[in-house]
Amino acid sequence: MVVTSPATVRKFQRKLLAWYDTHARDLPWRQSADPYRIWVSEIMLQQTRVAAVLDYYARFLTLFPSVAALAKAQEPDVLAAWSGLGYYRRAKLMHKAAKVVVMDHRGVIPRTAEELRKLPGIGEYTSSAIASIAFGEPVAVVDGNVERVLLRVFPDNEKPPAPASQVKWLRNRAANVLDTQRPGDFNQAMMELGATVCLPQRPLCLHCPVQQFCTTRGEHQAPPPKKMRSRLIAYALLRRHRAGVEQVMLEQRPLSASLMPGMWELPEVAMLESDQERVELTVRHSITITNYQVRVLRFAEQEANLRFPPGENLRQWTRSSELSTLPLTGLTRKVLQRLQIMTKEVR
Repeated sequence: MVVTSPATVRKFQRKLLAWYDTHARDLPWRQSADPYRIWVSEIMLQQTRVAAVLDYYARFLTLFPSVAALAKAQEPDVLAAWSGLGYYRRAKLMHKAAKVVVMDHRGVIPRTAEELRKLPGIGEYTSSAIASIAFGEPVAVVDGNVERVLLRVFPDNEKPPAPASQVKWLRNRAANVLDTQRPGDFNQAMMELGATVCLPQRPLCLHCPVQQFCTTRGEHQAPPPKKMRSRLIAYALLRRHRAGVEQVMLEQRPLSASLMPGMWELPEVAMLESDQERVELTVRHSITITNYQVRVLRFAEQEANLRFPPGENLRQWTRSSELSTLPLTGLTRKVLQRLQIMTKEVR
């Protein structure tokens, strides 16, 4: 059955919303209509799994409970709270947008998708999600999950022939099937269906509440994942004690760096064949499309200037008790926690 007639669209909406009302995951951002909390969740969920976001979401809101609190915060503190979540540009832009809301909107988050899109870091998807969920504006969202549902439900002959026009087609189709009485719930139901049932590789078609409308039953192929690159990299671990306090040497990434500018990490070092005996830890870490094979090499303090003399980047000795207050790269946080130099936060 093809979802085209108004009567069929309404039936599709009713079945999907009934399923969502019963089976929606109990997520903290769904327990509030506060646009700030919804905004934080939508930014965190971009390219990040729900399970990874839960703890960060709670901790972030404890530190910055309102848009005004976020606007007043210093950027390093915001990045420190975000450290380990990745894609740090999201945090920088959200911090910048919070300042705009306070300065230009008297601390009141705009209510429409059109106005929200004027804020830094808020695009088509995020603006529609906030406007529909927090304010009930009848605007449809299209993320990867919604796209997959739309492409599987509707027949191939209704898809646009040119890939360049597919984005517009998807937005129009999403708008056509949107339940305008419950736009926020409907958008979340579409995303929930794609995330939990209409999976990319092995869709759970027998559990799908709208399978009677689907024309492909899982036959639509998801695009192949991007090919990952591998890279071997080594970092230096220098520890010392001063007045009974443990300190670790950190280096700040250049502010001009395209990836994680201004974040703190262990100093990178060229690994020699003779350094095998220095290996303190081996760990794997992925950033975007690169898989890093990481070696952490231990050095004595007096060896530092010989193997990796100070360059343009700022270096500093940091107390282990203060590590959690710095905007560390996710890899550095992982290494320090595994070596039990940094305590893993209980969020």
